[in-house]
Amino acid sequence: MVLVLLLAVDTAFGQGCSQCKMLSEQGSGHGGMDDATFGSNINLGILYLMAIPYILLIFFFRKKIISGFRNLIGK
Repeated sequence: MVLVLLLAVDTAFGQGCSQCKMLSEQGSGHGGMDDATFGSNINLGILYLMAIPYILLIFFFRKKIISGFRNLIGK
């Protein structure tokens, strides 16, 4: 579900950092890609790199997360 959400909102939240923005502005003239495609690919890469730690945390702590939700609902 988180992966689908990240894929759905990549254009809205895929702003990128200032260093990546500078890299995309400088690199867009090389390689024959237009600005929008190059910048979009940079933003998608940043989102995927940011999502990996959260997915790993959910995977490793899924039992604690589920028990926490059960305690929250049970109260």
